[in-house]
Amino acid sequence: MLQKVLVLVLVLAGIAGCIGCSTSSHYVYATVPNANQLAAFREDPFSGSLIELSGSPYTVGDGANSVVLHPSGKFLYVANPGQGENDISLFSIQGNGTLIEVPPRTPVTPLGSVPQRLLMDPAGAFLYVANALSNNISIFAIDSSTGALTQAPGSPVSTVQTPLNMVLNPAGNLLFVSFASQPLGFIETFSVNAGTLQLLSPLTSSTGVNPSGLAVDPSGTYLYVANTQSNAIAIFTIGASGTPAGSLTPIQGSPLANTYLDPAFLLIDPKGQNLYVANQGSNNVAVYTLNASGLPVALTTSTSTFAFTTISAPSVLALDPNGGYLFVGNVGSSAAIQAFGVNSGNLNPLRTYRVGNSASSIVVTK
Repeated sequence: MLQKVLVLVLVLAGIAGCIGCSTSSHYVYATVPNANQLAAFREDPFSGSLIELSGSPYTVGDGANSVVLHPSGKFLYVANPGQGENDISLFSIQGNGTLIEVPPRTPVTPLGSVPQRLLMDPAGAFLYVANALSNNISIFAIDSSTGALTQAPGSPVSTVQTPLNMVLNPAGNLLFVSFASQPLGFIETFSVNAGTLQLLSPLTSSTGVNPSGLAVDPSGTYLYVANTQSNAIAIFTIGASGTPAGSLTPIQGSPLANTYLDPAFLLIDPKGQNLYVANQGSNNVAVYTLNASGLPVALTTSTSTFAFTTISAPSVLALDPNGGYLFVGNVGSSAAIQAFGVNSGNLNPLRTYRVGNSASSIVVTK
């Protein structure tokens, strides 16, 4: 009898701890470029555990480097920058999370070359592709019924040099693109209107070297830039009413010196409360709270170093929709995805999942 009561208590505690959480399974997808694969998992919404799906890993194009989800949850796209590819794979997502590739793959050629990063607008109407070799951004209209891609008029749009990273604001009407120039990196700002890009402002210095990580807070007020080689995070206010739209102005206290080495990826939780920083050189994820002025403040409820040890060289972060679990991919020798439980920003290591080679991009379905 005592055993039955204990089991009931544990079950009720689990339910209480997840009030407001979705009880549906989420699906986690990760590109593994060195193996030309896409790993696929089901995430248990109560424990954060990952169970590899039947058919995973899926074979994708050469050098598959970036993955994005359509907001409908029906389609998934993968950039294939390798030799003989230069194209985008489209997958149909089945009800159980498994994938079916929909041929043919969509080329970025002849004007685009080496598609390194993918970005989708919030409405799922357009896909943006940063092409590393051709120094431009391809724009594709998305068929809402089939997911098929059609290159938009005016695509591709030239950039001043090789695009390093890009991010949209939550409204989807501003696109920020970073470049690893010398002596300092910089950012270009484009307005976005029905898939059309218009350069808005002069180049803005990233105030550091190699601005590889970009994030915009949920309110669309601040842009955060991880200057990897400077070990610093720059913070800019984004111009709105009364100021030039999209203009970037450093806030007081920017750039913020990052205690750890090689900050490479930034992620802000959906509520805009915490900033997570993947530090490749320190093998950890640092956690900051964001104050009212947008300035990151080292999380004070965790360890004195406000960082949590990860697998070697963490390079990409993804949160599940409930914000209860964080997934970390790496470019180090361990070749894995690490799962953490999230509690008020603090990270509790759960389990490490081997994927054979380095994971370069991770997405989680809603």
